[in-house]
Amino acid sequence: MTRQNAFAWVATLGLAVAAAASAASAQDIKIGQTMPYSGPASAYSVIGKTEAAYFEMINDQGGVNGHKIDLISVDDGYVPVKTVEQVRDLVENQNVLFLFNTLGTPNNFAIQKYLNQKKIPQLFVATGADHWGDYKDDPWTIGYQPSYQVEARIYAKYILQNKPNAKIALLYQNDAFGKDYLTGLKEGLGAKADMLVATETYQTTDPTVDSQIVSLKGSGADTLVVAAIPKFAAQSIRKVAQLGWKPLFFMSNVSISVASVMKPAGLENGVGILTGAYGKDPTDPAFKNDADMKQYMVWVKKWDPSADPIDVNAVYGYGLAHIMVQVLKQCGKDFSRENIMKQAANLNYTPPMLLPGITVSTGPTDYHPIKQMQLARFDGKTWVRFGSIISGAAGS
Repeated sequence: MTRQNAFAWVATLGLAVAAAASAASAQDIKIGQTMPYSGPASAYSVIGKTEAAYFEMINDQGGVNGHKIDLISVDDGYVPVKTVEQVRDLVENQNVLFLFNTLGTPNNFAIQKYLNQKKIPQLFVATGADHWGDYKDDPWTIGYQPSYQVEARIYAKYILQNKPNAKIALLYQNDAFGKDYLTGLKEGLGAKADMLVATETYQTTDPTVDSQIVSLKGSGADTLVVAAIPKFAAQSIRKVAQLGWKPLFFMSNVSISVASVMKPAGLENGVGILTGAYGKDPTDPAFKNDADMKQYMVWVKKWDPSADPIDVNAVYGYGLAHIMVQVLKQCGKDFSRENIMKQAANLNYTPPMLLPGITVSTGPTDYHPIKQMQLARFDGKTWVRFGSIISGAAGS
């Protein structure tokens, strides 16, 4: 097939990994991916675009071990049924070697068994569900970011230490993504799980979460945890501010981009919100003279000029592309699915945009690449990190 067909969707965005009219080489490493280029989670679309741009640079430099990377990234609108359709097409008609960084917890759940049955690697999924580390039952699927359950337990530990009489409210997405936070929060609170006094859920098809926030405030809670994608995260921040509610406020790490969440919510409305961080934030002045940050900024200007460089989703995509290239380099001349999976589970690597002290490590029985975070507080401009790096494997 021609790249013109494979990259029809990106051609209009100027993101083709190679010349659209050229025929795909038999030496290409063909990678499949689904992303929400439309729909309620479209703020994440910059991830796929950034990864495509990074692979374009790699191809311009000669590829990996003499092979060009052919990324076929398609829109699933954050709809699991659509994800299934797209992935079947990528596997059965476009013959991709593996799936890379497909986004969304329910979306990845929908395709996981299919890919594992076919022994097709599902690498570095863009979701922190604790489930992605199950190397025994699903050996062809590996996660990337810290587990949502671990993140929620970190929040619970902070609450127990700093506000031991808190009344906690939780807003979460009504799927496996949000339910991981509910599980982790309860586990983290342990014998004091009754501190969780109110919960509300939302569907990704809901227009707003305003009514849920009103209900949570009405519960008398003085602490709020929000596990939401960017659209609903920004709405939550705005509504909390409009109500004049002043809870101790925690926001899921997946929705802390200054560009796509905090600015739309109103920077002043986010002051004091806490989160768990593992990546460098371009808005953090602490990294102004950081060599990796400088290199990233130069790279964005040249290779991904349509991206907002302060969007941490772009940083995320840049880091993931680095890791994927590292895995391919480790493959040497053997690009079989078996060896690709083996190398993905054989990493001891620090990509350029992780916080100091945080590394990527995997092994045959360790499918959780990142197991560390650091707490941070929003000051109206950036996320200010505090405390030490917190480690903890999923399930601990």
